[in-house]
Amino acid sequence: MGTEDRAKASPMEGITDEASRNTLALNPLVAIRGEDLVDSAGILFRALVNEPKVATEQWFSFLSELGSIVAGKSERAPKPGDRRFADPAWKESSFHSGLLRAYLAWGEAVGSFVDKTSLSDIDKARAHLVTEVLIDAIAPTNIMLTNPAAVRKFVDTGGQSLWHGLKNYLDDLARNQGMPSMVDQTAFKVGETLAITPGAVIFRNELLELIQYAPTTSKVWSRPLVITPPQINKYYALDLSPDKSMVRFLLESGIQVFCVSWRNPTVAHRHWGLDSYVAALDEAVDVAREVTGSDDISMMGSCSGGITATAYFATLAGAAESKIRNMVLAVCLLDPNTADESSFGCLVTPETMLAAKEASRIRGIVDGHELARMFAWMRPNDLIWNYWVNNYLLGNQPPAFDILFWNADTTRLPARLHGDYLDLYFTNPFVNAGKLTLNGKSVDMSRIKADSYVVAGVTDHITPWKGVHKTAQIMGENTTFVLSNSGHLQSLLNPPTNPKASFMIGTVHAKGPDAFLAAAEKRKGSWWLDWRDWLHARSGEEVGAPASLGSSRHPVIAPAPGTYVFE
Repeated sequence: MGTEDRAKASPMEGITDEASRNTLALNPLVAIRGEDLVDSAGILFRALVNEPKVATEQWFSFLSELGSIVAGKSERAPKPGDRRFADPAWKESSFHSGLLRAYLAWGEAVGSFVDKTSLSDIDKARAHLVTEVLIDAIAPTNIMLTNPAAVRKFVDTGGQSLWHGLKNYLDDLARNQGMPSMVDQTAFKVGETLAITPGAVIFRNELLELIQYAPTTSKVWSRPLVITPPQINKYYALDLSPDKSMVRFLLESGIQVFCVSWRNPTVAHRHWGLDSYVAALDEAVDVAREVTGSDDISMMGSCSGGITATAYFATLAGAAESKIRNMVLAVCLLDPNTADESSFGCLVTPETMLAAKEASRIRGIVDGHELARMFAWMRPNDLIWNYWVNNYLLGNQPPAFDILFWNADTTRLPARLHGDYLDLYFTNPFVNAGKLTLNGKSVDMSRIKADSYVVAGVTDHITPWKGVHKTAQIMGENTTFVLSNSGHLQSLLNPPTNPKASFMIGTVHAKGPDAFLAAAEKRKGSWWLDWRDWLHARSGEEVGAPASLGSSRHPVIAPAPGTYVFE
């Protein structure tokens, strides 16, 4: 897309495109608190006080650059693809172009100040995090009088845009704790417009419901697939609108699909730990085996659901139980130390981990909405200021986008599970055998014997792809590794109809991710098609599709999407 095309692109299209690449789906290992940002701000303030010479040098450098801007000698320009400054006025108006260059010069001066201080590398990273939040906040696009699109719309609508923006702002103060709404909540309804693939709940325990989906083919593969989603979001990310439903695609491919829908815990469930979730998952797997008549299953786990699924699989292997034949892991970090590669890894320290664990222990839960707010401040241009401009300055309604609706439908984590996930930083049990025991069974990845399919997203900020490659290494030599050309959630929601889809594929490389990149095969299209063929080769024989869902032992309890998804 050329510069002119970008300028003509719909602002709403830009908002939804950026946001869909930065959805929450948070790995609960990332324990960011407001206090961590405050501490980082303190580091920056102390640097200003303790190193006035560096601060003065950068101030005069900034003043010199302002002189060049006024004289028309500055060639500063925003980074390619920065949608904030796509409006033609930022190039055509001398006022706006000068304002833009001054803003960019100020941002560079602040960043250079941090780089030239004597702070340690980790403290520089923390200081940069704070300065970037500050620099993004005062962008001229965020202010009514200096945003040309907002001024133009104010004039064109006779001031109505400002009135609508004020109403949106007051609504968000009352209903969204002052954060700009990312999505029009009235545009979708679970069970009516989302999560509508036919199926039924055939099992329910205290922690989960198991959904069996109705086959859409006359024959199915005998070995079923059980999907284990993350605990921090609702399960239906893989069954959004029909055109991007992975569940629907699998059914059309003849796969028997079961999906776990986790219950949304309350303070009363604070005692649920990783062992509780593993035990509940074991019950669900036994039900899927009984209903299909298959001795074993294939399992898929994404993000934190992948951690749960792998922990469960490892305990089975340790006890010589053969319930899982194949494992599929998507955007999942099994080595928590690789989370430090993320954009907020500088905030992840033993001290912050222990503080976060104690905070959740006291409260009993971790609220997904709070995690979402903190994550938004890590990527404010995409997750805050986009909506600030759209909702308030332009007076538009937030977008109606299914991914963003799902993203806002967060859940809670029980304190004990949160603490167990944080403990993985210290024990690293998927690398160090015997460091974790669940329900009397030890986790030892060396005992796992399975074919694995591991998927990562090249622009994923939550689970960096090089860390996910480490997951593939942990799973062993019979692992196929796929690197999708998208971010955290978009790497999964990659149907064959996506014209922009591409991926790299190959065997896991012992020398690491860079060696994989050099040797991998690049393909156009969706990795779903390759995955379908991979599953077909490992799903037993084709048999007649069942005429009804459930079994005499496990009859239908409720139609999909069940009841837990509404809690």
